[in-house]
Amino acid sequence: MRQRSGTILITLAIGAIFVAAFGLNDRGNAQSDAPQDTTPKKYSRSFFPNTEKLGENEMRITALGTGMPTVAYNNAAASFLVELGNGDKFLFDFGAGAMNSLAALQLDYSDTDKVFIGHLHTDHAGDLSVLLVGGWWTRHTPLHVYGPSAPSPEHGIKAHAEHLMKAWDWDISTRAGGLPDAGGQIVAHEHDYSKTAVIYDENGVQVTSFPGVHISDGPVGYRLDWKGLSFVFSSDTVPNKWYLKEAKNADVAVHGTWPTAKAWTKISGLNEEVANFVVNNIHTSPQAFGKIMSQVKPRLAVAYHYWNHRDIEFDVHAGILETYDGPLALAADLTVINVTPDHIEVRELSPDSTGWPQLPSEEYGAAPRSGTPKGLLSDWLAEGVRR
Repeated sequence: MRQRSGTILITLAIGAIFVAAFGLNDRGNAQSDAPQDTTPKKYSRSFFPNTEKLGENEMRITALGTGMPTVAYNNAAASFLVELGNGDKFLFDFGAGAMNSLAALQLDYSDTDKVFIGHLHTDHAGDLSVLLVGGWWTRHTPLHVYGPSAPSPEHGIKAHAEHLMKAWDWDISTRAGGLPDAGGQIVAHEHDYSKTAVIYDENGVQVTSFPGVHISDGPVGYRLDWKGLSFVFSSDTVPNKWYLKEAKNADVAVHGTWPTAKAWTKISGLNEEVANFVVNNIHTSPQAFGKIMSQVKPRLAVAYHYWNHRDIEFDVHAGILETYDGPLALAADLTVINVTPDHIEVRELSPDSTGWPQLPSEEYGAAPRSGTPKGLLSDWLAEGVRR
């Protein structure tokens, strides 16, 4: 196990990120006798896309989506982007609305062509088709999607990718020829959901899949290791032994948590018995999240997967503090976490709301295309055109 040494700088931004370093500071109600981190910041409070080069031993994690199945205006569904100092980029889940956040980073989509899906709910995989077709405008490589098998073949990631291509065949075929051939393809990498195994091992990066426990057989979580740094992502699960093992002493451990049953009942209209079952038997309550992190002891615990509303956030935060007093970030959309061997800092992305994703590269322009796009209109339809 790597040593959990060095400094951790954690910031608190009201309205965007809640972070507790061993309890609330003087803006909250709870305190701990543990010393507060007063290490000077190493980064600007805001991260502006394409303005900072990662160090050779640095990892940057951006929360693209942290919300619920019902996408809110300020909350896309689950997705995290991990960027490494070697230039590699990895997406973990890509739920509904995540493409909007990814676009804010103004990246070349050919660099974000590796997606690891934890399970096939829309709030974890709903924007895959948008990434496939929307990203095709700057991506000249296939979209590689890694995901679990299932007890029935039709429920695995391979079948999902095949059906996605069929469902959007009209869209894809009408763009073929004008855009690079490879960019309109999906390559599905299906792995056994029931086993812990390394499923990606390239360029010094290893990604390990391990079982998750969520409603039915099939979900998984992931751990990424690179140059002694580690990122662990739960996707959706209840507390389980596999996550406890894989996240032990991780640098950044991301785990879902939902609002308390009482809070969810109040805002959703569900009766408390149903809400209690969903929170505690399908997802993870704030108190259970805290128990997990108390055992895992990461350099930074990250909670996500609830509506980032003020009344809910304080309730979630208080629930976690009942059972956990270590470094904690409650992630909102566009939370940015920089990680080095001796420092962790939490801040926010400052996007240009009118920005355009990065212009295509030279490789994109030179990528093979199967001929020139041709009109597909029937004669009678073409005759109706007026210019």
